[in-house]
Amino acid sequence: MTDHLKTIEQRLLWLSAWIVHNANHLRAKEDGDVKVGGHQASCASMVSIMTALYYHTLRPEDRVAVKPHASPVFHAMQYIMGNQTLEKMQNFRGWGGTQSYPSRTKDIDDVDFSTGSVGLGVAATAFSSLVQDYLAAKSWAKDRPLGRMVALVGDAELDEGNVYECLQEGWKHDLRNTWWVIDYNRQSLDGVVREGLWEKIEAIFTAFGWRTVVLRHGVLQRAAFEEPGGDILKKWIQDCPNPDYSALTFKGGAAWRKRLMDDIGDQGDVSKLLNKRSDEELNTLMNNLGGQCLSTLTDAFDAIKDDKPTVFLAYTIKGWQTPLAGHKDNHAGLMNKAQMAEFQAHMGVTEGEEWEPLATVENKADVEAFLKDVPFFSEGTRRFTAPKVESAGPVFLDDRILSTQAGFGKILDGIAKRDDQLTERIVTTSPDVTVSTNLGPWVNRRNLFARNEVSDTFREQSIPSTQKWQFSPEGQHFELGIAEMNLMLMLGSLGLSHSHFGERLIPIGTVYDPFINRGLDALNYACYQDARFIIVGTPSGITLAPEGGAHQSIGTQLVGMSQDGLVSFEPAYLDELSIIMDWSFDYLQRSGENDPDERTWLRDETGGSVYLRLSTRPIEQLGLSSRDDEEFRRGVVDGAYWLRKPGPNCELVIAYQGVVGPEAIEAAGRIGNDRRDIGVLAVTSADRLNSGWTAARRARARGHKDAVSQIERLMGDVSRDATLITVTDGHPATLAWIGSVAGHMTAPLGVEHFGQTGTISDLYKHFQIDADAIVNAANYLSAGRRIHLR
Repeated sequence: MTDHLKTIEQRLLWLSAWIVHNANHLRAKEDGDVKVGGHQASCASMVSIMTALYYHTLRPEDRVAVKPHASPVFHAMQYIMGNQTLEKMQNFRGWGGTQSYPSRTKDIDDVDFSTGSVGLGVAATAFSSLVQDYLAAKSWAKDRPLGRMVALVGDAELDEGNVYECLQEGWKHDLRNTWWVIDYNRQSLDGVVREGLWEKIEAIFTAFGWRTVVLRHGVLQRAAFEEPGGDILKKWIQDCPNPDYSALTFKGGAAWRKRLMDDIGDQGDVSKLLNKRSDEELNTLMNNLGGQCLSTLTDAFDAIKDDKPTVFLAYTIKGWQTPLAGHKDNHAGLMNKAQMAEFQAHMGVTEGEEWEPLATVENKADVEAFLKDVPFFSEGTRRFTAPKVESAGPVFLDDRILSTQAGFGKILDGIAKRDDQLTERIVTTSPDVTVSTNLGPWVNRRNLFARNEVSDTFREQSIPSTQKWQFSPEGQHFELGIAEMNLMLMLGSLGLSHSHFGERLIPIGTVYDPFINRGLDALNYACYQDARFIIVGTPSGITLAPEGGAHQSIGTQLVGMSQDGLVSFEPAYLDELSIIMDWSFDYLQRSGENDPDERTWLRDETGGSVYLRLSTRPIEQLGLSSRDDEEFRRGVVDGAYWLRKPGPNCELVIAYQGVVGPEAIEAAGRIGNDRRDIGVLAVTSADRLNSGWTAARRARARGHKDAVSQIERLMGDVSRDATLITVTDGHPATLAWIGSVAGHMTAPLGVEHFGQTGTISDLYKHFQIDADAIVNAANYLSAGRRIHLR
């Protein structure tokens, strides 16, 4: 077996380097001399680790987050196994080719976790393990073998704070079945890693309950240490500064010999140990670190028999066996044509066989038989599907005055009372704001999740509390610490449960709306993986008046509009929220074709995640008669409907989104005395309106002349002479674009600067989003139009 592993390791080393070389030096370029890129040195340091894991240790139930810069190794591995095409390999980093970094959604091969946003793929494995435990505790879930969630980590990635936030969360939730393998090559993009980092890494992981396994020396080095004088060589290696070791690796055997003799001197046994090896053999010995030694790696992996989280710190050589080995500039460096020719000769690959999966292999039949029996690949690609769970319909509330945030809690509480499949599949999570985002009633009914039952001490001691919280395997809420990155990573992992584990979950997370931005990188990462979840940002805007600018969001509406894979809504009223939430449960589970709906031109059949921006401000609700109105329901989901339909001689339209609805309605009533046929447009999703508008324009450019979006349909009957006022508790750009749909003169009202403390009326007046400001804007627009017409 060891011989076959060595064969595969060398094939991966060659193919990963060749993929990058072809993309940069051989493939025709349309962009002149623009560098395509790739990371040949980072690939070389990973080939032994990935060979040992994928071809020896892993099983089909295991999931792996591959270090981003080892993408060519991953694709080469899948190519050898028949899961990747030659065409895509030849087009690495090109249009339609293999991706720069492993991607679940854009690569055809079997990617478990998209990686590329530094450190996030690492942390995702921990949260995926927690999701696996959650499902294992549920009676309704299929009984599957528990897999290991494995991250292949570059040592420089450990500078990322999200890695350590994740460790603390894992410790709190009794993390298990998680391996991180650190490619400790001690080089980053800009230099060499500082001395002693491995000791800090070991101490941190040990403190959080992980097993740490340091793989410093390969079998050749360990054998040499047993020879006379070997103890002195071992001490020299372990004391050698990282920059020196890297430089000597680059310079080769003669440089190693000179430096060793200079430092150690002629000490008899040590000199004999060195002299009995040629320069090439000495170079091989000094490059035989634990992470580049298949026997060392497989033995270390085989030795772990339990589910304790384990980190392997594997010493490696960046650029191992290539002309780039050890050079401090090798991170983004590329072998030039002469270096590649030298490397090709060293690897024994004949011209014309560069793309052959098993080139240089003499016993191909034996190797092919071995590959056919590799456990990890034995079941083919490991993407699951899960059946859709149906909703029993919206939960409508009869409160006359209530906020959308409070309404969200009551709607979830109503769902919690149901005994159906959708309810049991909902799992909520929040970063220490469960109560203040109104998840409390849901948790009271559905409890918190833990693998082992933990009673509620306050309840046992008869201390009154509104929070009747108990931890149990049946619980349906993950209580997290305040790190928003962890929240988004948890939502991403929960939102992939159908694909990773074959079980449908409906994840709902809550967070204070301004702190959406704290977790934005992880939110983007979750959407890029096509994870499915609902994120509720609440409370939002300057409407959270007494809390001041630090807790008042401004640009989150624009985040919702610009984030791919995420549909954002901002309802003003409870009935809107009920309809949107019920629609969202279905939308999360869709996986249809990418064809647009020719009514809205939105690609709803593909599904996605949902962002709800809610408010703490209680407002008087609309009448209940519209609940059964199909046009109203459709408008809420499509993004907007006429709260007050404009007449044929409309002079003014007020379009609002969110909690400023009462101000828009009041202003329309006041302006109505001297303006004709005023329209009030209730926008529930600027995101969907804008997306439909741009999609319809693209469709028309492609020949669909009758393509009309929702916002074009709504504004189409409004006179071009009418003026438009848009207003929202957020950035004015959220709605300002509506004026461009049909060329209406527009006054966009909103918030562009950090908030203040005060009352809601104080702040609305200061930022000019109150009824007076809307009336004044109407007057200014009217005056401006008269001047313009003259």
